Amino acid sequence: MERIWLSQYPPGVPADVDVKAFASLADMLEQSCRRFGALPAYSNMGASMSFDELERASRHFAAWLQQSLGLRKGDRVAIMMPNLLQYPVALFGVLRAGLVVVNVNPQYTAPELAHQLEDSGAAAIVVLENFAHTVQAVLDAHPTLRPAVVTTEVGDLFPVVKELITNVVVKYVKHMVPAWSIAGATEFNAALRAGHGLELEPVPLSPEDTAFLQYTGGTTGVAKGAVLTHGNLLANVQQMSAWMARDLVEGREVFVCPLPLYHVYALTSSLVFLKMGAHTVLVTNPRDLDAFIHDLKKYPFTIIIGVNTLYRALLDAPGFADVDTRSLKLTSAGGMAVQRVVADRWKQRTGAAIIEGYGLTETSPVVMASPIDIAAWSGTVGVPIPSTQAAILDDDGAELAVGEVGEICVRGPQVMAGYWNRPDETAAAFTRDGWLRTGDMGFMDERGWFRIT
Repeated sequence: MERIWLSQYPPGVPADVDVKAFASLADMLEQSCRRFGALPAYSNMGASMSFDELERASRHFAAWLQQSLGLRKGDRVAIMMPNLLQYPVALFGVLRAGLVVVNVNPQYTAPELAHQLEDSGAAAIVVLENFAHTVQAVLDAHPTLRPAVVTTEVGDLFPVVKELITNVVVKYVKHMVPAWSIAGATEFNAALRAGHGLELEPVPLSPEDTAFLQYTGGTTGVAKGAVLTHGNLLANVQQMSAWMARDLVEGREVFVCPLPLYHVYALTSSLVFLKMGAHTVLVTNPRDLDAFIHDLKKYPFTIIIGVNTLYRALLDAPGFADVDTRSLKLTSAGGMAVQRVVADRWKQRTGAAIIEGYGLTETSPVVMASPIDIAAWSGTVGVPIPSTQAAILDDDGAELAVGEVGEICVRGPQVMAGYWNRPDETAAAFTRDGWLRTGDMGFMDERGWFRIT
């Protein structure tokens, strides 16, 4: 099919990207850590971790998973926590050990968590202590589920004094940790200390190997695991890197991430900016607007992601008027449509237009986006990004003409391998020609811009 949308690409954005630039996400991480070493990789609540420190901590955790737990390539490890410094350490530790990440929303109820652990066959779970009572409830109710449990406290990777104060305040002053008891649970920092003396066994990884089981309700039915390979995520990293490269400088950007890393939009965004050596500021609770705005005032941020409701909340918060946004280069939005009034107010307040993206968990997630040089709100979901095909199909899978409404369908290297252990649902998600059915209705205009109806 003709990609008529290519004429809408900003100067310098290629039609296709090199999806084989890295062998795996672990390979990408290790290259970034070598390139950006002493630069800050992540900050959270005023504490920071350099790329060198991220490399060491994730290597120690990976070695512990291999040597102490005996996990082997392809085993699944659940991560159940909000945005903390522990998250990227656990994430990359799991990937470097050749294992598969199962992202878990920490707000899940016990039945929701039980389904995800059982369905994924998770061999271990890393959980913030604040939510360990939910894990205990699941294990007590399901004796056949016996994942190894690793618990962490909010301040575990902070400097010693800050760690002690933070953990005491969270547990005993704010009473944010419900009582729990899980026999045999290991503390996160104890695992890191043990892993320090262990050797990480290299695990050959290829783009075809599974990196994530990212659970989603999809268009219908019970939550199911979208199988996202290293190649899927790497492709989307390369696609979005090419899309957003204008004006961004490797090793110089400051990326504010208020969306949870367990969600694929924030996850992939964080990988994009890790690749370019950005300093990522992790916001643990964006609903705490005072603390969030404090971070925005502290760091001269150049990139921020969010959703419509988050941007609106910031614009309505009195303290946001004092935030210096002169360094802001890129504002990205996904997850829901951005309202025109919010887009207009954000542009007026910050000088930066909101760049909307569209995608699904099943597509790692981005398949379309507004061009980076867009001047104002367009009311569309943009155009397909590099190395991506999109079409409007009818119920029989035939392509419809420009302007006709049908189902938005996509193809590209970022599209999932299928649903975990659900061959029937996988087959139903694709057409005979290999198009992924998004479940969203819309149309394409004569320029190649797509609009959801």
